[in-house]
Amino acid sequence: MSSITVVYQRLGFNPFKMTTAICVFVASFLSATSWAANSADEALSDLQHQWAHIYYELDEDQQEESFDKLLDTVDSYLKQYPKNANLYAWSGIIKSTAAGTKGGLGALKLVKQAKKDLEESLEYDATALQGSAYTSLGILHLRVPGWPVAFGSNKKAKEFLDKALAINPDGIDPNYFYGQYLVEEKQFDEARKYFNKALAAKDRPNRPLADSGRREEIRLALKEIEGAGR
Repeated sequence: MSSITVVYQRLGFNPFKMTTAICVFVASFLSATSWAANSADEALSDLQHQWAHIYYELDEDQQEESFDKLLDTVDSYLKQYPKNANLYAWSGIIKSTAAGTKGGLGALKLVKQAKKDLEESLEYDATALQGSAYTSLGILHLRVPGWPVAFGSNKKAKEFLDKALAINPDGIDPNYFYGQYLVEEKQFDEARKYFNKALAAKDRPNRPLADSGRREEIRLALKEIEGAGR
């Protein structure tokens, strides 16, 4: 395995993620829903549900192909609803996550595209989806290697995550990912506080699978801290 492939294995949003049971879900359904949305809101909901299904319910050996199909769906929605901050934010989220299923130059290309899409979302509306683009840019900078390989920066990660928390201080995602940043900085007691705050966050409307999966990740993150005697 090449060194760059090993580096890009770190690109997934969740270093503690464990695979759940395989869900029987044919690929044709993913492509069939691409043109089903009658509004930008329906398109957004479709992307959120497909992402959660692939990320939390599919086995790892199914994820790369499924994300590739979802990326086609993303492109079709962006053409259908251009300059939509919500869809650009989710395009960045999906591309970031998809990069974690790939290695080498394929991952590098996706994370650069994700960064561009998230920055474009901020240009259209920095507060869209309660600052989700800031959250995603923060974790992207945290997980991506730095120069000369890519653009990762813990300093930038903190700047973006701070902005996300300012917009959505009680949200499950900004608190969880800020906790991850603190783990990287070896501030384990502070990380625990943010993980627990994320765990106590209110459920998000129409996103039960994402909330359930995220809470499992938070519990695993807390166990990781405790297991290391921190």
